[in-house]
Amino acid sequence: MLFQADTDDASLYDIPTHAPGPQGSLLLNSEMLRNWPSGDLFGLTQSVGMGWDPKRVLGKHVLMISTQGGIRNSDGTPEALGYHTGHWEIGLLLEAAAREFRKLGAVPYAAYVSDPCDGRSQGTAGMFDSLPYRNDAALVMRRLIRSLPTRKAVMGVATCDKGLPATMMALASLGKLPGILVPGGVTLAPEAGEDAGKVQTIGARYAHGEISLEYAAEMGCKACASPGGGCQFLGTAATSQVVAEGLGMALVHSALAPSGQPIWKEMARQSARALLNLQQIGWGMQEILTDEAVRNAMVVHAAFGGSTNLLLHIPAIAHAAGLRLPTVADWRQVNRDVPRLVSVLPNGPVDYPTVYVFLAGGVPEVMLHLRKRGLLDTRVKTVAGTTLDDVLDWWADSERRQRVRQQLAAYGIEPDDVIMHPDVARQRGLTSTVTFPSGNLAPEGAVIKSTAIDISVVDADGVYRQTGPARVFTSERLAIAAIKRGDIVAGDVLVLIGRGPSGTGMEETYQLTSALKHLPFGKQVALVTDARFSGVSTGACIGHVGPEALAGGPIGKLRDGDIVEIVIDRNQLTGSVNFVGQGDLRFSAAEGAKILAERLPHPGLMRDEDLPDDTRLWAALQDVSGGAWKGAIYDVDRILEVLAAGKKALGL
Repeated sequence: MLFQADTDDASLYDIPTHAPGPQGSLLLNSEMLRNWPSGDLFGLTQSVGMGWDPKRVLGKHVLMISTQGGIRNSDGTPEALGYHTGHWEIGLLLEAAAREFRKLGAVPYAAYVSDPCDGRSQGTAGMFDSLPYRNDAALVMRRLIRSLPTRKAVMGVATCDKGLPATMMALASLGKLPGILVPGGVTLAPEAGEDAGKVQTIGARYAHGEISLEYAAEMGCKACASPGGGCQFLGTAATSQVVAEGLGMALVHSALAPSGQPIWKEMARQSARALLNLQQIGWGMQEILTDEAVRNAMVVHAAFGGSTNLLLHIPAIAHAAGLRLPTVADWRQVNRDVPRLVSVLPNGPVDYPTVYVFLAGGVPEVMLHLRKRGLLDTRVKTVAGTTLDDVLDWWADSERRQRVRQQLAAYGIEPDDVIMHPDVARQRGLTSTVTFPSGNLAPEGAVIKSTAIDISVVDADGVYRQTGPARVFTSERLAIAAIKRGDIVAGDVLVLIGRGPSGTGMEETYQLTSALKHLPFGKQVALVTDARFSGVSTGACIGHVGPEALAGGPIGKLRDGDIVEIVIDRNQLTGSVNFVGQGDLRFSAAEGAKILAERLPHPGLMRDEDLPDDTRLWAALQDVSGGAWKGAIYDVDRILEVLAAGKKALGL
């Protein structure tokens, strides 16, 4: 049947051609008409055309950029869904901030660059756009900022895995312009149910007979217990919020606030006031973001036991700010110096949800411990308009600190069991966050969240050791199918190749890591890949292997049955991943390297057939810019240099 445009509603045809327009007149003067660009003048016309009071349109223009998604009715019900809870409620933060701006005489503008959900795209071709999206979104946000030439300050509001790093990258580029980041908070844990990380394994657990269909259906319904905020674990979303506060870009005790709650909304109002104060005192983002602030963020990341994805995002934020990029050596040193202090999902030792960390005092509480050990540069400036030292002095004696910690204690949770004193953390077995193993399978390095290896498979000396046969897969789909069929067994080393930037846009492989975590034999299986992991991943999971298989990396030459040896020293933060045998034959790592050098790549190795051209372009641009170990950035000067050399070589 053809679409029918006819209707019985006669009112549709009452179509006006003119309207009276806004009443009143713009407060223009001769100087403005003689010297302002036409765009600035026409912008005032546009603003009153949208309903703004002509008498107030000349107030201080402030831009709010966010990742808001979906269409939310005033009663909270959905008219159209967003991609995830993380961007579903942040319109409430924008509304609260906008009202505060108006109250203070400013003129707020709002622009949106919505973000995808890494949980929704796990195991699908949608994951191929996940990491590349970050650069795209940051680029669009920067264009939006520049496209409002009259803006005097910029507020960013975001929550989740790629949208929040993108927003921080955009704000980092502001230079002399003041900016502030408002974290979108976290969702609440269900009263009786699974968290949003564990619930993503219902398929694998059902396939192994671990749970019933009825249980899977019920748990799948309950996991997102409140409609807004990032997931309840310290994954990439929550870690990014923590890092924003660690950088000084977000107000004290703003990370991990429960979405939709009064304390969360008040944070937006306070951030609006703080941003206008920054504009008044003349502090731009260049005063906030410094090399010292970046190192502070790395220290806070280590103390929390944060997601390894921030090894991609922190350098990208530093690059956007024109700062020195942290190296692997810097990360190693920070993680040797800094104790992990936070007990939280997914690292434990007790899997408290992230809102408990907020109630235990959040980032400033952790920073108090770090300051006592001399691990922070507290002279840095923050968006509070004061130094970090001043902020922490206030926090130590604040009513806010006392009240939130009392609230957690009232729930029967001791705050100092969630955020621990360093001595207590050490006694309870918390180890430093990340290790960077190398070896003949990762000559350029790799990364593992070593603190999240199950302690039951770690030897008494604090070293994880596994030697076993490689089970090699060239797609995540084939690997998860093998896990569900029972083809992967204890002692195997699951190797996933061709999933780095060139193959899939460096996809996350949480579908695999989560299945292994929640299946009985999974802790006895290691995973090695040139892809990356979700921040909620745990276990003996080695990712970011370099060079990636499709760039000639030796990991791309492994075959089923090859013997792989993994050694991770969680105390010294050293490790190796080596090809050391075939069948019953054993040889040294050096001999293994020679054998791999003479081999052809795995016959199934190729970029994914569903890889979008957009992601292929991203992969090429970030590769010539230094690749994943430099944050998967766009180094424009380097890209132009390579293009010029290519044109010359081709005679163009």
